[in-house]
Amino acid sequence: MTQPPPPPPNQPPQQPGFGAPQPQPGYGYPQQPPNPYAQQPAYGYPNQPPQPGYGYHGGQPGGPAPGPGRNNATLLIVVAAVAAIALIVGGGIWYAKSSDGGDGKKDDTANSGGGQNASGGKNGKGTEKVPADTASKVLFQVPLPTVKDTTVTAGSWLTDKVYAKSGVAGITGYDPDSGARLWTVPLSGPVCRASEHASADGRTAVVFQPKMPAKGSTAGCTQVAAIDLNAGKKLWTKTIKSGDVPVNFDNVTVAQQTVAVGGSSGGAALDLASGRIRWQPKPADSCYDAGYGGGAKLVAVRRCGSGDTGQLHIQTLDPVSGKVLSEYKMTPGIDYASVVSTDPLVVAADVNDSAGDGSGFSDVFSIDGRGALRTRISTPGSSYAARCDGIYELEKCTGVVVGNDRLYLATEEHDGDGDYTKTNEIVAFDLATGKQTGQRADAGDNYTITPLRMDGPHVIAYKNAPYDKGAQVVSIDGGSFKETKLLENPATTAVKAVETAMSPEYAEVRYSQGHLYLSAGYAHTAGSSSSAKEYLVTAFGAGG
Repeated sequence: MTQPPPPPPNQPPQQPGFGAPQPQPGYGYPQQPPNPYAQQPAYGYPNQPPQPGYGYHGGQPGGPAPGPGRNNATLLIVVAAVAAIALIVGGGIWYAKSSDGGDGKKDDTANSGGGQNASGGKNGKGTEKVPADTASKVLFQVPLPTVKDTTVTAGSWLTDKVYAKSGVAGITGYDPDSGARLWTVPLSGPVCRASEHASADGRTAVVFQPKMPAKGSTAGCTQVAAIDLNAGKKLWTKTIKSGDVPVNFDNVTVAQQTVAVGGSSGGAALDLASGRIRWQPKPADSCYDAGYGGGAKLVAVRRCGSGDTGQLHIQTLDPVSGKVLSEYKMTPGIDYASVVSTDPLVVAADVNDSAGDGSGFSDVFSIDGRGALRTRISTPGSSYAARCDGIYELEKCTGVVVGNDRLYLATEEHDGDGDYTKTNEIVAFDLATGKQTGQRADAGDNYTITPLRMDGPHVIAYKNAPYDKGAQVVSIDGGSFKETKLLENPATTAVKAVETAMSPEYAEVRYSQGHLYLSAGYAHTAGSSSSAKEYLVTAFGAGG
């Protein structure tokens, strides 16, 4: 089976095996014309299907010895499954009315350097300040590059010094306020995948092609590079080979000081600073690492077997040696899983294709540090708006974040309080019990709310607005669930066009200290989408 080509920028990727319908514009938005270029192939996407391949060993020459159990894990797993089913009443969602406000819960997430689930907090406290004036203005815009074919531009990171964004065959660092170019790191070909995480010192990683491919083709996603975002330089570039053949990688992440890349040919890990190989695919292995989750810890999604007898092993690894620290074996027949969080460990899957909406998200598995199942939470697609890729980008989930040992989940849109209005909420589940906590953050009529990341114990969320209002960024208190507005965009026609094109479900959204950055994951041919001017990046800043 050949991987279907992804759609053009700012349209939802179609996931093989799911057949998701195209989402419709929300209430309060003008209807958008269909995109005639929805089937253009994209540079930067691997075109081989997942299949049994190579796993890996540690113990490269000059490197650490392999940890025991890396290739054939022998840990005994005690599975204590507690099903928590979301109750559906009259086609809507029933919300538990609990008196538990969530105070005193430990924040178990770690700062992942700007990814969707970065905590952004220190020592369990939030760092986001409410600006004196929350009304924003456009700080700068970067035009969308014009290319010969739809091209991946995935990857955006925000540090204290720079906002960095992938373009076509390169990564550029911008001054966070003015948008002035601080540096550009050229690459030999388009980016295929970019890590959601960066290390505490501002280093991240990408997978890219060795050259610019011919139209409608790919040169393979064989190059791995580490980027120092603060210094604006490429630290190293590596190719992993199986025999004489360069290995294609479908995903990349950073965990502590390790870069991990995975795919249907197996997984590899490299030292973030030097690029020294820590482990790589070995032909003798019958299982292979399809991909990894990073950030505070390193988690592998390992495939063994295929078809109805195939099984996913969710393994927490030592990032240096690859030693298996814990393992949870999912029920055979679950083909794909996404890593929502590595600490605490939370995995999402579409069990038996039951989500029904192409979201890849029907159930959530909360797993403890020993590899035992804490609880399984049913999250039916008809009720919840989270989406996960699960097939290639194992960390790419939207509409869901983890913190305070809780799962914060956006609901699907439903009727609002006013006539002809729609709205949704963010609700919370306890990861120990699987039950709703009773916490609920309402978007408001004709708004939709999406959790972006944690800020210590608080949830940072984006509120898409009706046509006559500007989008907002809010902070939701982890205990009281009170919403505090951090930023509100102007409701001009030009800004609304950007917001409509860059919904957080498909675009990259980064927010920190009164600065909001919306960026596109693709560039495409001129005129293939609409006549309106399009942007790679639009940055907003609070303060009028």
